[in-house]
Amino acid sequence: MNSGVDTQARAFAGEVRGSLETKNWMLDLGHPLLNRVAESFAKAAGIGAVQAVARESYFMATEGEGGGSVSGATGARKRSFPELNGTNSSSIKSAEAMVKSVSKESLQWGLAAGVHSGLTYGLAGVRGTHDWRNSAVAGAITGAAVALTSEHASHEQVVQCAITGAALSTAANVLSGIF
Repeated sequence: MNSGVDTQARAFAGEVRGSLETKNWMLDLGHPLLNRVAESFAKAAGIGAVQAVARESYFMATEGEGGGSVSGATGARKRSFPELNGTNSSSIKSAEAMVKSVSKESLQWGLAAGVHSGLTYGLAGVRGTHDWRNSAVAGAITGAAVALTSEHASHEQVVQCAITGAALSTAANVLSGIF
């Protein structure tokens, strides 16, 4: 009887280990498609936020270059950001602008990754195969969706982004099979 409990415990531990190895997501939404879209959205949104913060920090540093002091023998410039200390109204505006930019950028990156991942997964399920055609369709739709999130979306821009998205996605799919 003790060996039966031990066997069940080992089987359960193996099942948990196996599901943890195959699932890298901390939340189960009940369907593999939803899990894939949510995971892709979260990862890409984080990357987009980091990229936007780095870009905005660079712009703030280059605009505020004249206000820094030069350090001793190395000649390295110490950058201070007095506009972010909250003492004047321009600092509040710049901080708000940075938050809006980071939010928009992370939403766009997350949208692109989530739409593309969901479409490729769904098309592979419907067609029964994962090939460059699925990637091309998913890339085109994703490119169009990203173009529509821009402030001044035009018909030409949507078409250009759809073509670019299809080309990039197809190239990535083909190259992933080579390397």
